[in-house]
Formats: sequence, C-alpha cells, structure tokens
Amino acid sequence: MITADAFLGPACVRGFGFYTGVPCSFLTPMINRVISDRALDYVGAASEGEAVAIASGAWLAGRKTVVMCQNSGLGNAVNPLTSLNEPFQIPTMMIVTWRGQPGLKDEPQHALMGEITGGLLDVMRIPHLPFPNAAENIGPALDNAEASIQKRSLPFAFIMEKGSLVDEVLDEAVLKPLPLGRVEDLLTRGPARTPQSSPRPVSVGASCSPSPTGHNISTKSARWAAPPAWDWASPSTANGRLWSWTAMARR
Repeated sequence: MITADAFLGPACVRGFGFYTGVPCSFLTPMINRVISDRALDYVGAASEGEAVAIASGAWLAGRKTVVMCQNSGLGNAVNPLTSLNEPFQIPTMMIVTWRGQPGLKDEPQHALMGEITGGLLDVMRIPHLPFPNAAENIGPALDNAEASIQKRSLPFAFIMEKGSLVDEVLDEAVLKPLPLGRVEDLLTRGPARTPQSSPRPVSVGASCSPSPTGHNISTKSARWAAPPAWDWASPSTANGRLWSWTAMARR
C-alpha cells in the first residue's frame, strides 16, 4: 500500500500532469489528491470513452496524460482506444482498477470483467503491469510505462488491485471561490503565486506542464477571461497579469 503522493510525485517529475477519468472507490485517494494539488489538472468525465477522448485532446495540446477508470467500464473505452489512439498514435498512461479480481469477493457485475481485464488489454495490444503498491516499485514501474509510451506512442496501462492506496481526504479549500476582496487584491497587486494545498515531493508551485512563457496555465483557470485592458504585448506586464490570473483561478 502506498500514498497517492508517492505515485503522483514521481509521475509529475516525468511530466504527467493532466488527469481525467471516471470515479471508482479504488481510485478515490488518487482523485482526491489530484484535485487537491494545484500543480496537477483533473477533468472529470461522464464515461470512460469520453475520458480517453479528453486525454487525447490534452495530448494534442502538448500534455502528458493519465486516464483513470474502473475495469467494469473499460469496455466503454474500447472504441476510442482502438479507433482513435491506435491509428493516430496518441499515447496515454492508464490506471485501471481491478474490480472482481479472482479470489476476492466483489459485486456480481464485476465477476466476468475481473477475469478478463488483462486479456482485454492484450487484445487491444495495450501493454500493462500491476499498479505499484510498494514505494520501491514506483520508479521502475513508471520508467517501464514511459519507455513503452516513448517507443510506441500508444497507451500503457497499470492494473490497480484493491487496497493499493492509503485513504486521502479531498482538500475542499481548492474548490472554494476567492472572496471579492482577495480577487481585487490579486488583480491590483500584480504577480502572485499560490502554494500547493499540501506538501509534495516536488517544488512548491511546480508545474508538470509549463507553458511557452514558463508559467503553467491550468485547465482550472480556463473559465477566466483576461480583461481587454491588459497589455499582453508587454512581456513584463503579461507575465505579471498571468500570475494573477492563474493564482486567482486556482484558489
């Protein structure tokens, strides 16, 4: 059993900063930590196929992506994985939970998929390994995943067993909007960086996906529009406003 951060930190160092997927109780600690960490981006999906499509779009925009889903919904992702990712060589790292694992009691609807999860990935020609549940296995597992992705430019999957992750609580502070006074303060005082909600084994404020200017424009800030009065032609002004914009949206 490992903490979600024990996996997310090394994954972030390797550039994986965009996460999308469909909830599963096995994945709750991972999803909670991704949402709570301002260095990472999470986009929830309505279905597993949609998650694969979202990740594909993010990859086209230059992101290294992770798709998280339950194996019982893996069938929903067969079409995009085989007709989008494979022919157009769009990679992603997948974390697929192993519901219905043989020998473990689970709900009856997971029984068949539990037996064929690995086989289904094999049929789709997606290499896979067990999700690392010990700290010493995380680095080698991620190295294998990255080597496969770089060589084939296609998805790679980890199969996560029950109890692989320590429970994590969602930091709801990152979901609360800033008070109006704080927003005005950010807009008028110029550059400001907000730290991550909790310490992680990467530098404070680090980004897994720097923009061309060296700053991270998170999908969490996409709903904000820059006022037309901002002088984006000036590098110093643009960078200062960008920090304020991003910090405001991430709080």
